[in-house]
Amino acid sequence: MPRMRRKGDLPEKVCAQCERPFAWRKKWERVWDEVRYCSDRCRAEARKASKG
Repeated sequence: MPRMRRKGDLPEKVCAQCERPFAWRKKWERVWDEVRYCSDRCRAEARKASKG
């Protein structure tokens, strides 16, 4: 079993919409390179802004 990591040791990115940092999550393990937004809300706001 792999050793546990501290939350501070996880990789981080900056959200393309709100520009706040967010940390890696287990559910993003396979698609981490494609993740651009910290939440569904930011993703929806970015789509809304690009349409209008």
